[in-house]
This record gives sequence, C-alpha cells and structure tokens, in this order.
Amino acid sequence: MARPTKRRQVCSLPDSERFGPLDIEADKDKIIRMRVDEYETIRLIDLEGFTQAECAEQMQVARTTVQAIYSRARKKLAMSLVNNMVIVIAGGEYSLCDDDHQGCGRGCRNRQYQGRGRNRKFRNREDQ
Repeated sequence: MARPTKRRQVCSLPDSERFGPLDIEADKDKIIRMRVDEYETIRLIDLEGFTQAECAEQMQVARTTVQAIYSRARKKLAMSLVNNMVIVIAGGEYSLCDDDHQGCGRGCRNRQYQGRGRNRKFRNREDQ
C-alpha cells in the first residue's frame, strides 16, 4: 500500500491560472496541466533564488520530493514553450499559508505584499 501524499506548503496561488501563446485556441491537445506545487517550486527556485533544500524547507517536504516536483515542472514549461501549448495551473496536494501577514518564510508572497494595501483572496482549486 502506497504512503499517502503529504500536502505541500504553498504561499499563494498564481494571479492567473492560464498561461501560453495568445494566438491559438486551447483545445485539449494543446493544454498542459501544472499542479500548484509545481508552480510553487518554479517560483521559489527560479524566481526567488532558493536552493532545493531551502525550497523543501519552505514547502515542508523532503529535498528529494522538491527535486522530483521541480523536474516535472521544468519539463512542462519546456513543452509549453517548444510545442506552443497552454499551461493551466490547478490541483495537487497543497495547503496555503495563513493570510495573517506573517507569511511562511523568506519567499512568501504574503509578506511581500504586507503594507502595500494589497488584499489577496485565496480559494482551493480541484483537479480538472
């Protein structure tokens, strides 16, 4: 029997859940589904400059788990860029950090927006 998947700590959901080429209609053959935890690893490692170990600590999972998530996410980004496909970000096993303006760590988006008057609303998204 497989071990249940541990929820990954995610700071916030993306502002938009759909990314890709503007000049095509997104039919089923041209859509790549990226999970929220995959998006978070790309944000933390590539944008915020975290190491995989720091990312693992932030997301409250093992470094090897982050390595696997990050590898899947980068492959999906490459497929989107090379094959002119749309990425839809939704689903996965994750929990959002509390919106108490304390944030969950150094790379938390909630901490970045503290004091800027930005009120972010979150919602859980189900797998599509």
